Amino acid sequence: MTISIAHLGPTGTYSEQAAVIYVNWLAKNTVIETILCPYPSISQSLHAVAKGQAHLAVVPVENSIEGSVTMTLDTVWQLDGLRIQLALVLPIVHNLISCATSLDNIQTVYSHPQALAQCQVWLERFLPRVQIIANNSTTEALERLEQEPTTATIASSRAAQLYNLPILTSGINDYPENFTRFWVISQGIPDAKYQISELTYSHTSLAFSVPANIPGALVKPLQIFAELGINLSRIESRPTKRSLGEYLFFIDVEADANEIQMQSALAELTSHTEILRILGTYNVLPASIL
Repeated sequence: MTISIAHLGPTGTYSEQAAVIYVNWLAKNTVIETILCPYPSISQSLHAVAKGQAHLAVVPVENSIEGSVTMTLDTVWQLDGLRIQLALVLPIVHNLISCATSLDNIQTVYSHPQALAQCQVWLERFLPRVQIIANNSTTEALERLEQEPTTATIASSRAAQLYNLPILTSGINDYPENFTRFWVISQGIPDAKYQISELTYSHTSLAFSVPANIPGALVKPLQIFAELGINLSRIESRPTKRSLGEYLFFIDVEADANEIQMQSALAELTSHTEILRILGTYNVLPASIL
């Protein structure tokens, strides 16, 4: 069996790196063959899964410096039926890749908005006068660097190796403890062959909207988990895009959705929410395999 895995391209992105880590894990634990399929955006990667053009997508969902990846959250909500199979956390080290002979010669820096934001302090200190241009990915501009020696891109050392380009300055992210969490996402019910084989799962991700913007509308759903002693590891709000001041809420719960306490919480949660979606119950790929 061969499965296709969608990810943000072109070749060399951090999303592709996360997908490769997942592929290597699959190779050690299953007989599944894989093919990586780069897409121009995170949204298109997820749409490919929803349309049946790819079996899985590996997409970033949260960075330790810049927070949630809103395109992932919005698209997962929009495409009802997508389910999280697995999560993995990737350390992120940004590098300034350029054919320029020195920083003084650089006039333009390209990269993904998340990478640019994670290197904002460094850019303001060492390249305060350059033009900053956001791209769809960290690798989109790499092919133009040899023809444009006054340009640079912020990307991984792996990307520099793949494109055979020099790293002008390494480790330019503002904070050394820089990690991005990725989700492995499928269409429909989670499949055991794509997951870690365990009796229980460590996390469940939910998304819900509330019936009205009134006092206690969010407190009541959250109290359910508190009263049952279930820990929430993340909560994020996103606009519903229906009206100003209306929000969706994404939460990560440190519990298996199949546990009795979680079943009770979910049953009670339905009475305090307008729409409730279980995005997946899953484990996190161990750091030892990275």
